[in-house]
Amino acid sequence: MRRLTTGAPGGLGGDCTECSPQGKTSGSERVNAELQTSSLKAEAAFPTFGDAPDPIPHKTFAGATAGRVRMSAMRSCFFAIVFLVAGTGYSEDQKPMLTPLQKHVTAQCGTEPPFKNEFWDNHRDGIYVCIVSGQPLFSSKDKFDSGTGWPSFTRTIDEAAVEEKKDISHGMVRTEVRSVKGDSHLGHVFPDGPSGIRYCINSAALRFIPAEDLEKEGFPQYKKLFEKAPKE
Repeated sequence: MRRLTTGAPGGLGGDCTECSPQGKTSGSERVNAELQTSSLKAEAAFPTFGDAPDPIPHKTFAGATAGRVRMSAMRSCFFAIVFLVAGTGYSEDQKPMLTPLQKHVTAQCGTEPPFKNEFWDNHRDGIYVCIVSGQPLFSSKDKFDSGTGWPSFTRTIDEAAVEEKKDISHGMVRTEVRSVKGDSHLGHVFPDGPSGIRYCINSAALRFIPAEDLEKEGFPQYKKLFEKAPKE
């Protein structure tokens, strides 16, 4: 019977002795002993699921894995519900990259130059949505030429789409208009429109969707706004 002892904690660096009259091992026996010790240490460090003892019980490992899978599935379901409840707007792959001007207007309450913006003189049929969130805000049916050089509207496409806040910046008292879903600055509202209200809005805060593209862009419910009445 051969007995191996290790003098160092690491095992391979210790001296191996044999219970023989001489008390020594040959070179080949010493190498075999070190290989056996190395193999045992490797099995302990990297357990398998075979017949060798496993310090991590199979049930515990499987339970932990199943738990992580369930948690991942729950998170996926949660975010899916959030997107469904959020309603119409941009999906993750539709969110546009904002230009410096768009960021300045929407995030820093900036103002673009009059008569030098994208939609002040736009006369096409369609709707205007929030550049940040994609939420519908205004219809071309309610757009008019105010002579100010900015897009102007008599009303919103949905009263719940915007919120108004008191603005005392620049030494004036005005009413700021913000997109509810995008929490972004749009412009201001004044009591001097054709019907008593004028929404003065920055083009940089808007994205225009032509009437012919409404269904393709995911807004089929607004097509009826631009359908011509049949001739009698």
